[in-house]
Order: sequence, then structure tokens, then C-alpha cells
Amino acid sequence: MAYLTPLPLAVLIHRMFRELERRKAIYGLPKWRFFQPDQARDVSIDFHGVRAATPFGPAAGPHTQLAENILLAWLAGGRVIELKTVQVIDDLDIARPCIDMETVGYNIEWSQELSLEASLKEYVKAAMLIEIAKSLGLGAGAEATVFDMSIGYDLAGIRSAKVRAFLDGLKDASRIVEELKAELPDAYAHLRDLPFPTAISHTVTLSTFHGCPPDEIEAIADYLMDDVGLDVVIKLNPTLLGRERLKAILNDSLGYRDLVVPDAIFDKDATWEEVQGIVARLGARAEALDRSFGVKFSNTLLVENHRHFFPDGTKEMYLSGAPLHVLAIALVDRFRTRFGDRFPISFSAGIDAGNFADAVALGLKPVSVCSDLLKGLGYGKGADYFASLHERMAAVGAGDLEIFALKAFGEAGAALDGLELAPETVVACRAALDGGNPRHAAGGDFSRWLSATILRNTARYAEKVLADPRYAAETVLVPPERSDAELGAFDCVMCGNCVSVCPNGAVFRFNVAQEPIPEQSLVPNRYGLQVETTGTLRFANRQQIGILADICNSCGNCDVACPETGAPYALKPQFFLSETAWYAQSWRDGFRVTRLGNGLTILSRQGGDTVRMVKHDDGSLAYQGAGFDLTFPSLEALRDATGSTDGPVDLGRLRLAIRLAEAGSAEDQINFVQSALT
Repeated sequence: MAYLTPLPLAVLIHRMFRELERRKAIYGLPKWRFFQPDQARDVSIDFHGVRAATPFGPAAGPHTQLAENILLAWLAGGRVIELKTVQVIDDLDIARPCIDMETVGYNIEWSQELSLEASLKEYVKAAMLIEIAKSLGLGAGAEATVFDMSIGYDLAGIRSAKVRAFLDGLKDASRIVEELKAELPDAYAHLRDLPFPTAISHTVTLSTFHGCPPDEIEAIADYLMDDVGLDVVIKLNPTLLGRERLKAILNDSLGYRDLVVPDAIFDKDATWEEVQGIVARLGARAEALDRSFGVKFSNTLLVENHRHFFPDGTKEMYLSGAPLHVLAIALVDRFRTRFGDRFPISFSAGIDAGNFADAVALGLKPVSVCSDLLKGLGYGKGADYFASLHERMAAVGAGDLEIFALKAFGEAGAALDGLELAPETVVACRAALDGGNPRHAAGGDFSRWLSATILRNTARYAEKVLADPRYAAETVLVPPERSDAELGAFDCVMCGNCVSVCPNGAVFRFNVAQEPIPEQSLVPNRYGLQVETTGTLRFANRQQIGILADICNSCGNCDVACPETGAPYALKPQFFLSETAWYAQSWRDGFRVTRLGNGLTILSRQGGDTVRMVKHDDGSLAYQGAGFDLTFPSLEALRDATGSTDGPVDLGRLRLAIRLAEAGSAEDQINFVQSALT
């Protein structure tokens, strides 16, 4: 079992300000990678009647569970933040590891790992962090942000008191905001006067998940719009393509012949015919309630587990990444062929820097990302997304996203042919495409022209991706190179892959003194206590990798990214910040460091055995464990111990624990361990 223990707001604030000042970065994301608005181009969108400054954002997933990661999404340019899906059962035991991004994307993770109450607090905390970032001038000129809730999976659970409290808490978070203000460190007391938002969200994406009955989908959406008063998007499944069409694309056209979609899920999921009726009725219902309604493509695709990464007994897994992009685009095309541009479409499936601009040009909003953020660089890729979008907009002379959609695929001229416009309007529109003002030329017919163009863009792009080799199995299913080296607790190639792919930011670098550590025991004999040396521990590298156990959920993503054999989350030194995490993960070896007025207190757990050490500022030590209670003048005078012991005492463990504790919390380090001791 894995646990997440959210970091206190004070810890997040200490690191945020210190890192920004000293390293021009926040939580590992360098400032030069922060989103920089292009003043010449308006990339804002309308989402449920509210403006969001960009069409980009994280999809509900491992990146939108903790406050600090939501802030990173915002710093990278995310302005529609889809929060991690929550449900009434908030004590799930999800098997580990659960994320495999070696080539395409597979996971067995499907809901939140925090309680509903903790999730609510994290999301409010994230909104406050964003407001603090704005107060520092970050994101200036593109501040408008939308938080979109994500919930599942059945009507009874969503109507429960627990889920309703969660929904109402995001509609009015004033109580939690006041509680969190009190947690702000006194050194940053001025932040308490910021205009923190209390109405965090008025929108929700319903994750209809696999096997959710059609009438249940409709009833949930109706309840959310009518009873709760929310604008609603329903996330739909790839199985809507139908058994034959889906398999023809996935297995035949794209060549993923090892991916088997169980026939049973086509019988359990809503059919295309059923969804057409649901969408039409919910659209009418939303209009009657003066609410906004849309759809999202696409949920992940259930496939049989043919790999050996997930725990034994895992029969099925969820597919994401490149092949899902093609399937989801085919669904967008099918949906628009039936409904035109009547309903807004959110999109998340295999988005990366290479296709982000294309998806935006289809009028999809927002265009959300998950899988690509789990490969290399993480949110550092956000800058590449916008660079691509701005470059494409500049190439066609588009100053906003509607004009970009009109010009991106060269379909606007052909789209005019079927609109039955006045001849002089058609002439003016065609002329405007070469450098004029298409809005002015089309006048009141601009929206019709744009919609017709978007439909043509969609059909054209659906054909393009189906034939594009970048989505084919032979291109995608190329595993990264690995060495034969065995990963150990210390020293590795220090490629940094594990740091950049961790969705929770739990993997970090720290510097350690390289002096050898004698592996010694303090042995009692007739003459007193004697030090016996059995070996030496040496660090080949000054820089090492640590794991912050509080926010490591053993997802396994660092394992598939590591070029050596072994899982960093399981093998590298584990640091605990909170007492809650220390006791909740009693099966996990590691260190807990706290600061006393006169030194550091270190708990070290190894094979279930816990020892306690105190290193005072004057250099003296206390060392306690089962069968011994010793004090030492200093690390250099361990043979001069006083106290009692029933047998040999491991001094190497003492030396190593102190070395790691001091290294991880050193003043020159910038990480959450150091921030917690500030």
C-alpha cells in the first residue's frame, strides 16, 4: 500500500520563495521555462462562459492531486486546471507500481489517493499558491485561470453527503481559505492580505468510466447541473467508435497488434446510439437551466495486460499516449459529423508539443495533457507547447485562436462554399484570408464560417493522424536504452530522469560530503567498549538522489525512466517530513529529520528496526535503540561512549544517518526537507 501525505502550506511557501530568490526557479522548474505571454497574440479561450488565458492545462491525473504540482501546471501556462478525479470511496488500495510510460502509456491508477477532505484542501491550497505567484508578477497579462472539478462514478456516490460537501467546498472555500491563511509563516504574514479566491470552481468534468450505464451518466449530469448548479462536461470512452472501427484503427492501421481490447467492454459501455440521445437531451436540459454543457474526448482505453511491470494478477490496464490520440481524434470527427460545432469539446489524448497546436486549431478547448508530462522534463515542456503554437499562429498571421483555427489547415476557403452567403461577402472573406480582417469581412456570418472551417479541419486532421507514422507502433514501441548496471542506494549515472518524470516531485537531488564512512560497530568487552571496523562506505559522486517519502506513492514511473536496473523509489534513501507519513508507511525504511532548538533529531528505520539519534549543535551525540542508550562527545570520538548497551551497536548506521540528514537539510540545499526545517 502507498500513501500520500500532503506537504504543509508553510513548507511550500518557504521553498517557493527561497528557490525563486536563489535559483530563479520554483519546485525545480526554472523561471526561463515559465509561461511567457506573447503580447502580439491572444491565446485565451472561453470555457463554460469564463475566459481562460490559454487553452492548455493538465488533465485529471497524477499531476493534479497535490497543490505544488498544480502550481507547476500554472507556471507552465496551464489555465484550465482539471483536478484529479474524486469519488465517494476515498480509501482505495491501488496496486503498485501503477504507471508504465516506457513507450506508450499504461496505468492502473483511476482515482484519488487522498480523502475527499484532503483533496478539497489541496485544491484550495493550490488556488492560493497561484494567487501568491500572481502577486509576484508571474504570469502577468495571462492570469485568468479556471479550476475544473472531476468526479465519478455513480449517482449514489455523487449524491452522498461526502461528495456533496466536496462540491460545495469548491464552490465556497471561504472557511478553508481562512484556515490556510493561518498556516502562512509569520515571515510571509503580508500574504494574508492577498485577495485569495473563495469560489474555486463552478465546473465539473464527469468521468463516466468504463461500464457506467447510459441512464446513470445522464442522471448524474442532470443532478450536477440542476441540483448542484454546475456547468458540466461528460468524458466519453474510446469504445464509442464501436468494436470493428476501434480495432481496425488500433490493431490494423496503427499496428498495435499486442493490444487486445476485451470484447466485454463494448457490451458494458454506452453505445454511440445511446450517447447521441444523452448528449441531445443534456444539451437541451442545460439550455433550459441556463447552464453550459459539453463533452470530452477521451477517457483511457481498457486493454489486456500483456506486460510484466504491474503487480502479479493485474489482468487489465488503461492505455494512453500516442495510439489514444488517433482514436480520440476519430471520435471528435464522428461527434462533429453528427452534432456539428454545437457542443464545446474538451480534449486530452496523446497531446505533446508536436500536435498541441493542431488540436488547438480544431477548436478543442481546453487541450489537456497527462502522459507527455510523465516523460522527461515534466512541466518544462509547457514552454515548447506554446513556442509551437505561437510559431504556427505567426506563420498564418493569426492574432487570436479563432483566426488561427480559420487559417491553420487552409480549409477556410472551401468552407465558404457551403454557407450560402451573399456573393459580395464571399469575395470579401476570401480576400481577408490573404491579410485582411476575416471578422470584419464576414460580419454576422463569422461564427458560421468558423464552425464550418473547424469541421473541415477536424476531418482533415483525422485522416492525417491515421496515416502519420509518428503514431504507429513501429515508431512508438521503441524502448529506451538501458545499461546492465544495477541501481543501488548511492551513486548512479545521475541522468536526472527520475527527478523529471516524478508526477509528485518526490525525487530530488542533494549533495553529500564524499569522505568515506567507516562501517563500524561498538562492541562491549571486559575492558569496556571497543570500536571494530569491518569496511568502508564510499560515495563516488557528490550528488545523490533522495526520495521524499511523504509524497512518493510508489507509482513506478521513475523505474521505467531509469537507465539502470532497479527502481529509484524503492532503492534510494527515503526522507520523511511528517510524523503522519513516518507511521503510516511503517513498512518503508528511511529517515525522519526534525530540528530541535540545539540540533537535529534523526529517526532511522531499517528492516523495521528504528533507532533515534540527536546531533547537538556542540557536536555531541545521543544514540538510542533496542538494547542501547549511548552518548558520545562527537563523531570523531565514538569510542568514548558513555551509557549502556546489551551488545554490539552499529556505528556505521549512525554515521550514515547523520551524513544524509545533514546533507539533505543543509543550508545550501533547496528541497522540501530543508524547507521543512526552516
